[in-house]
Amino acid sequence: MQSIIRAIYPAQCVACDVQTETEHGLCGTCWAETQFIGGLVCDTCGTPLPGEDTGEAVQCDDCMTIARPWHRGRAVLAYTGVGRRLVLGLKHGDRTDFVPALARWMAQRVRDIAVEPAVLVPVPLHWTRLARRRYNQSAVLAQGMARQLGWPLCLDALQRPKRTRALEGHSRDARFAQLSGAIVPHPKRLAQIAGQRVILVDDVMTSGATLAAGTEAAYQAGAENVSIVTLARVVKDT
Repeated sequence: MQSIIRAIYPAQCVACDVQTETEHGLCGTCWAETQFIGGLVCDTCGTPLPGEDTGEAVQCDDCMTIARPWHRGRAVLAYTGVGRRLVLGLKHGDRTDFVPALARWMAQRVRDIAVEPAVLVPVPLHWTRLARRRYNQSAVLAQGMARQLGWPLCLDALQRPKRTRALEGHSRDARFAQLSGAIVPHPKRLAQIAGQRVILVDDVMTSGATLAAGTEAAYQAGAENVSIVTLARVVKDT
């Protein structure tokens, strides 16, 4: 049956739809063009850094100067080229078929900072934005990660009662000001977060304002420790 299905619907590259040998992967060209983040990275936000990885925790300039309420962080892709196309396809193009590959990469990356199971919590959307998009891209990524890792998942641990304007093009300070108090813990999910290690999941990190607001809300819910993982990271000079 699988061979029949494969003959009718051959595996395709998740980035360009070229036929591939395996499901939910990249073709050779897109793989070569995708900037996966590896080697020496900032232990707090996951951005790539120059130099060799010696096993010691290091921070980028931003994380040494901006207060980061979370513990550690990782990202899979630089938000440029193929990585940007994947993020935008998932976020605005209804390409949930990307999720198996993207969630697998994120699950592999999160093991760098969390050996033991932690509760996976997606960054929430305001209900008006959720109604327009029909799904929360961070939530579907967290669901995919939970399937890959076998870790607990709480999709609505956090809420976003405050509607904020789109953050694209805003300064770092403006982003942080807009997100202040925009994310809160769900009062009916406190028992699932209190005393737990939490991994906050989002699609892309720019300034870190959204992740900071989500982290603070998780700590308000009683989380013992919060780290972050994103599909992509906006990287300087890319």
